[in-house]
Amino acid sequence: MGSTVETLEFQAETRQLLRLVIHSIYSNKDIFLRELISNASDALDKLRLESLIDSGLDADTSDLHIALEVDPDARTLTVRDNGIGMSREDIVELIGTIAKSGTAGLLEKIKETGDAAAAQSLIGQFGVGFYSAFMVADRVTLLTRRAGTEAGTRWESDGEGTYEIQAVDGLPVGTSVTLHLKPVDGEDGLADYLAEWKIRQIVKQYSDFIRWPIRMAGERADEEGATTRQVDTLNSMKALWARPRAEVTEAEYTEFYQQISHDWLAPAETIHMRAEGTFEYEALLFIPAQAPFDLFSRDAKRGVQLYVKRVFIMDDCEALMPDYLRFVKGVVDAHDLSLNISREILQQDRQIRAVRRRLVKKVLGALKDVQTKDTERYLKLWGQFGRVLKEGLLEDADSTAALLELVSAASTHDPERPTTLREYVGRMKDGQEAIYYLTGEDRATVENSPHMEAFAAQGYEVLILTDPVDEVWVERVPDFDGHRLQSIAKGQVDLDRPAEGDEAAEAEKARREQEFSALLPWLTTALSGQVKEVRLSSRLTTSAACVVGDAQDMTPTLEKMYRAMGQELPPVKRILELNPGHPLITALRAAHEANPEDPSLAEVAELVHGGALLAEGGDLPDPARFTRLLTDRLARGL
Repeated sequence: MGSTVETLEFQAETRQLLRLVIHSIYSNKDIFLRELISNASDALDKLRLESLIDSGLDADTSDLHIALEVDPDARTLTVRDNGIGMSREDIVELIGTIAKSGTAGLLEKIKETGDAAAAQSLIGQFGVGFYSAFMVADRVTLLTRRAGTEAGTRWESDGEGTYEIQAVDGLPVGTSVTLHLKPVDGEDGLADYLAEWKIRQIVKQYSDFIRWPIRMAGERADEEGATTRQVDTLNSMKALWARPRAEVTEAEYTEFYQQISHDWLAPAETIHMRAEGTFEYEALLFIPAQAPFDLFSRDAKRGVQLYVKRVFIMDDCEALMPDYLRFVKGVVDAHDLSLNISREILQQDRQIRAVRRRLVKKVLGALKDVQTKDTERYLKLWGQFGRVLKEGLLEDADSTAALLELVSAASTHDPERPTTLREYVGRMKDGQEAIYYLTGEDRATVENSPHMEAFAAQGYEVLILTDPVDEVWVERVPDFDGHRLQSIAKGQVDLDRPAEGDEAAEAEKARREQEFSALLPWLTTALSGQVKEVRLSSRLTTSAACVVGDAQDMTPTLEKMYRAMGQELPPVKRILELNPGHPLITALRAAHEANPEDPSLAEVAELVHGGALLAEGGDLPDPARFTRLLTDRLARGL
């Protein structure tokens, strides 16, 4: 038998929050069911806990569950649980008001700024996510009785400013929330939430891993065509990440990975972790065996799935995984986050940043383990994901050391097998201080570059870097294991520097510099529009000349990349180095000594410079002029 019905007003801040929930916050109205199921799950958790603490609590915990019931004729959807329930005081505090410190001030800020997204940090606290029901219902009725009490309570409201509350006898322990649904209206995005397929879809997407069974009765036709009513469990309850790793089979991991990634292969690596302490969470991450087709697509999805207490929050949580690990798939289930924490707040949350750092460390550590235990398998993974991992050297300074240990690159040491930086350092020649590398469009271009000649002749290993990102990261990383990274196409390379005390070698070097003392400044002047300096080279053994940059200069490839992105850059003049032992260069020196005013020498200088540009795969400033000069020279020589 019920008591007198009381009509009470919502707290002012509650009315503001109701308006935000109904009209502003949620773009996807389907999540109202997620919120109600989450509240029901919390109630079941609380009853189970209280029954363990209080053995005298009169409550049946033998079949804790959530039930969904639809009544098409009455257009109602009911979410029922046999959890802890609420007293009248609980209802007034949790639903009628928002008794949280600072909430009123936050709502005032939201009102002033119009930042509806900021309000999402409130939704999902017990009793607050309840308001999302008013997005799809024009009236909500709640019946509840708290475990350990005799009196039940009925609550009802249309969400417009007041609610009715009444004591009711004879209610079971638990809570039922009945939504009197608004008419279906496609323009307003209101689906028919009485349709069984729609309810199943929402539960599967958002609440599949809730630990308690979510049940719903539906009509089923048997083989003879007769219709029977059958109760189905809609959720799998298989939250693999919440189970100890020893209890999960590889087949289960593979099935789950394929479900969330839509990949038909098994994952290459599985990372199952649990963090306990001030901020608890579980994570189940997978490294795919092959790169997805959209790995470098700007519109590709990024990040892992975020759950809170097994409730799905968002599919691509970029705050939890850096962009250079965008190939990692998986789930992070946090225990202490608000259910509807917004993407903006996630980016700023200190705990989320700490989780991200640990996840990154775990993923890079897993890759290092593969590298250590199975080199061939690691090289396959590097072939799939190495290019994006190197992006981390530009984005994640905290992980530079770990990423450098993973870097594998082609080198002159073995044409068939990439090398790690650690392996390179182990093979360095006595007295070698730098790790030498050369960037280029492809291996053939790099190997045939004039810059390689002296290094190959003297047995120095050179890394061959051909990914576009290589042009950038080598400039950002100062050293590896105390050895600087040095481009053999930049700065001074003095491989044939005379040994200390070798007077004959020092005298030979001085003689050559004297022989070219007139030609070098003349060439610098003749080619002043294209080069900043002309000097003798110790890089060359067979080519006549090569073009190099100063130690701090931008490479031509990087310069082209920036220009392609629309960035205006001043022209970078480079240095022309000559091979003093090449017949062409010695002949040019002799001709210049014989007749420094010969105008044809300037054309030879242009041809030498143009040939050096072509030899490194570069672009000629004036291809037509170069072709004409070369043709004329060939004609005169025949």
